[in-house]
Amino acid sequence: MRILEELASRHSESSEPFLISDRGSLAFNEIASVSSADRSGISEIEPGDVVALIGDFDRDTLSILFRLLDNDAIVMPLTDGTRADHEYFFDAGRVDWVIDNGVTTKRNAEKEESSLIGELRARRHPGIIFFSSGTTGRPKAILHDFENFLARYAVRRAPLRSLNFLLFDHAGGINTMLHTLFNGGVVVVPSARTPEAVAEEISLHGVELLPATPTFLRMMLLGGVLDSQSLPSLRIVTYGTERMDQGTLERLCATLPNVDFRQTYGLSELGVFQVRSKARDSLWMQIGGKGIEKRVVDGVLHIHSENRMLGYLNAQSPVVDGWYDTGDLVEQDGDFIKVVGRAKEVINVGGLKILPSEIERVALLYPDVVRAKATGVANPLTGQHVEVTCEPKPGASLDRRALISHFRSHLQKQLAPHRVSIGEVAMSHRFKQR
Repeated sequence: MRILEELASRHSESSEPFLISDRGSLAFNEIASVSSADRSGISEIEPGDVVALIGDFDRDTLSILFRLLDNDAIVMPLTDGTRADHEYFFDAGRVDWVIDNGVTTKRNAEKEESSLIGELRARRHPGIIFFSSGTTGRPKAILHDFENFLARYAVRRAPLRSLNFLLFDHAGGINTMLHTLFNGGVVVVPSARTPEAVAEEISLHGVELLPATPTFLRMMLLGGVLDSQSLPSLRIVTYGTERMDQGTLERLCATLPNVDFRQTYGLSELGVFQVRSKARDSLWMQIGGKGIEKRVVDGVLHIHSENRMLGYLNAQSPVVDGWYDTGDLVEQDGDFIKVVGRAKEVINVGGLKILPSEIERVALLYPDVVRAKATGVANPLTGQHVEVTCEPKPGASLDRRALISHFRSHLQKQLAPHRVSIGEVAMSHRFKQR
């Protein structure tokens, strides 16, 4: 599928805006003409070249992106927020060219040959490279055949006015943009990713769909900017990329009673799946879609996907016989599953297995806690003990003794944290808790 040809066949007559941004809007009937405009240096990029494209969801960056992909380049979307890691990303992804704020530079660093890139070049298909969040070790360079990535947009769905909250370097952000584009919807790019700015953009532009992380939705709740009267257009909120806690979901549902809350589930290695929530206030979900199979092995979710990545460019493939171990611990209820934690993060206290998510869930029940992070710390007697850091919402203060009492009243003695600290909980540029 050629992006520009497909878009021309679907929307060539439409002068309606596809993209609304303070950095320049873009109408459907402008996409092909803007993308084919001469841009200095891009004409030198050959099919199969790896191009790091630093930008955002704006008129110029998207124009360059579509042109590169239609020329069978392999694109690595990056943002300003990860500049400290860009050299590492360039090396890991075998980058040939860097396009930064419209300036194209050839990179002459020595590169290892990659059989995966060679395979993609032999197919004469475009590619896209995403990076894992890097919560366990250095981020992994994930290579996709973009022809497979595009296949999910062949079937037309109802158009929506969507806020592109997830970033340009995130598979979920690219998915929101392409899904909206191919279905004739409107993408609204927020001027800033703050609770106040996002709420204002939803109200101003009549946004119907808000995809966000649980962390950011919690920030919006505590900031008091979610109000059904001031956000009448909002119909759907999707949440993913990290685990949602039941208490936050219930508060969101009560605050916005007319909004449908839907869980999403996807991995950069496997793409975005079709997900159906059991109910708007439920964390139970069904995962499916064309070419998707799932199984649970020792409580851990494994997925088989026809449209999975070609592989990692800087690590061994984790796919065994076509199955990918997600590392997510799940509970099952018939066809429904619920993610309860990560297998690698289980804390072992004297033989008792404790999920950090359970400690964090209790912490978030405390009114002024906006984020919490529980970890296992080595202990000479019990092997490990639990420690938790609680971050107060802006303008609030937390009393450590009151927090300790809160944990003791909500948890069995064996589960109560050994140490409770008050401080900042690290959050990535993608508004995902580290």
